[in-house]
Amino acid sequence: MLEGRIGFLGYGNMGSAILEGLVRTGVLDVKRALVFDPAPERQAVAADLGAELAPDAVALSHSSDVLLLAVKPQMMAAALDEVGGAIRPATLVISIAAGISIDFLAKRVPQGVRVVRVMPNTPALVRTGAAGIALGPGCTDEDAATARLVFESIGTVEMVEEKDIDAVTALSGSGPAYFFYVVECLVRAGVAEGLAEPVAARLAAQTLLGAGTLLRTSGESAAVLRQKVTSKGGTTEAALKRFEAEGLEQVIHLGVHAAAARSRELGA
Repeated sequence: MLEGRIGFLGYGNMGSAILEGLVRTGVLDVKRALVFDPAPERQAVAADLGAELAPDAVALSHSSDVLLLAVKPQMMAAALDEVGGAIRPATLVISIAAGISIDFLAKRVPQGVRVVRVMPNTPALVRTGAAGIALGPGCTDEDAATARLVFESIGTVEMVEEKDIDAVTALSGSGPAYFFYVVECLVRAGVAEGLAEPVAARLAAQTLLGAGTLLRTSGESAAVLRQKVTSKGGTTEAALKRFEAEGLEQVIHLGVHAAAARSRELGA
């Protein structure tokens, strides 16, 4: 279990997903969670779970042993200007704000505060998230274990160097939207072939779920699984050959590169 008090500065969808995951997996006693969000309705959601509400952001920051920064990237500078001086030197700060560098954070908190940068994704809302974790200077093995514990409560974790966080953002951070878009395209294609839209939508969603589950649990690579379902001269081969001829792989590369470039711009 997590020791000490964990504070949530911001309690939007991702913040609430993390706290609910921690509580439901038994990693954290909800009585040791402290929450502040300027929106009363978000405070009410935290209170319903049983978390303690802080009177303001400064009080929350001063009282937290682990401080999770779950504010929007464009609000991070203002938030840290307000609370930075209140953070105790022994506190571990974990940021989930896209594009905000460890250096940006470290310059706005007291000396000695250790900083961890994390890029989670929205499937954390159903505890099937994927998160990349980068440790800042001075972080200990215990800090790494704490960060792992937090994010393994809502999915899987990969420890990476900070230089790789932009790639993580482009791949898994933005990745759910890519798969949702593919499902949209499949549904429209199914409708064009004569299926009713609700039928096409259900089949496409279940296919996505099934393929992901098979990939996650089979122990085989995506390439091997693709080969197993691709019969010579069959329907799957016909589709894959057309995808290849139309340059689908190159389009995906370009999209991921664009997302990574934008992540770097946000952190500049």
